[in-house]
Amino acid sequence: MKPVIALVGRPNVGKSTLFNRLTRSRDALVADLPGLTRDRHYGEGRVGERPFLVIDTGGFEPVAKEGIMHEMAKQTKQAVAEADVVIFIVDGRQGLTPHDKTITDFLRKSGRSVMLVVNKAEGMKYTMVTADFYELGLGDPYVISAAHGDGVTDLVEESLDIAFAQRPPEEEIPESKDRSVRLAIVGRPNVGKSTLVNTLLGEERVIAFDLPGTTRDSIEIPFERDGKLYTLIDTAGIRRRGKVFEAIEKFSVVKTLQSISEANVVLLLLDAQQDISEQDAHIAGFILESGRALVVGVNKWDGLTSDRRDEIKIDLERKLGFLSFAKTHFVSALKSSGIGPMMKSVDGAYAAAMSNLSTPKLTRALIEAVEHQQPRRKGSIRPKLRYAHQGGMNPPIVVIHGNALDAIDANYKRFLEKHFRETFSLVGTPLRIELRSGKNPFSRSEK
Repeated sequence: MKPVIALVGRPNVGKSTLFNRLTRSRDALVADLPGLTRDRHYGEGRVGERPFLVIDTGGFEPVAKEGIMHEMAKQTKQAVAEADVVIFIVDGRQGLTPHDKTITDFLRKSGRSVMLVVNKAEGMKYTMVTADFYELGLGDPYVISAAHGDGVTDLVEESLDIAFAQRPPEEEIPESKDRSVRLAIVGRPNVGKSTLVNTLLGEERVIAFDLPGTTRDSIEIPFERDGKLYTLIDTAGIRRRGKVFEAIEKFSVVKTLQSISEANVVLLLLDAQQDISEQDAHIAGFILESGRALVVGVNKWDGLTSDRRDEIKIDLERKLGFLSFAKTHFVSALKSSGIGPMMKSVDGAYAAAMSNLSTPKLTRALIEAVEHQQPRRKGSIRPKLRYAHQGGMNPPIVVIHGNALDAIDANYKRFLEKHFRETFSLVGTPLRIELRSGKNPFSRSEK
């Protein structure tokens, strides 16, 4: 197994900045605001030929007894328990604080190997920046600048040496290619996204707290169900733009939209106890524009009257009718009801999005569609649709060649889309039609 490194420290000491540098990404939110990261967040890194996992954690309050800080502390404690090495980050410019001492007391009792790292030390002398921190009794501090990269490579190599010294050498295995289905769970704040993730995993991996907007970052979690591999992406709830006041919320919206774009399948979660809002439709529209496969889940379905359930179904048809290609499931994340069929629809949507459609079959389907209904004339010109081939997947793209195709209107494109979808059973994925006038590039290779 790859060694695991956990980044721990009080708020705003640079944990997420270091996480991004170690993973060579911008997967963690970074801003000059304390308390930005709440859940533990996993990433992959590599130094030379040695891969490792790194966990970013929220600002650590070990003695917090209630509220969101207590929930964040639980997540950090779990990250420490999972780690081979803990990198304890302190702020070289602020110096030693009582908070640092409290964290040290917890880490000393954890039994994990701890590396004390003084961050934000650019332009400062080693003896000056480290003097106060010897009081913590954690040995010689490592001095780095996560923002500039100074000392980071040496730090990681040393942490890996410590990690591998604690396990047999044969446990270091080559990195395998990720073949999991990337499933993003999105929706408005407080619809039950984190509860659903915890239900799927069977453990409390993300904070499920009765407070809208609890998740501020997008958390990726590897997961296996019925022998199939997934990467669950628990995203921040998206608010209407007019209500996004805090800089933190703006970062969260960006991360959620990025997660939609990078997913294979998106699960749009709605709240059965609230009316379907304009914002739900906006999220659905973005998913559709991104070309992602989609499953709709209506959460908190348990306990509703039959009249209320009928109202919701009518509302779905009226406000989200443009998602008719996707399957809708009525579930309770808290009580685990309806989850199995919903995940089968996720598998089906992924299979449809990744369908490999042969040119002969697409062309036959095109001929059948034209025989059933020809495109309208535009003046004296009637478009001629000659053959089709696949131009991409996730979403599937059908490229149609012929003459005068710029005369085809939107209604006929929708007709073609519906015909291809029904012919190839493409349920749960958008389908894009591209029209190109010109010669047949397959004329020599395919008869």
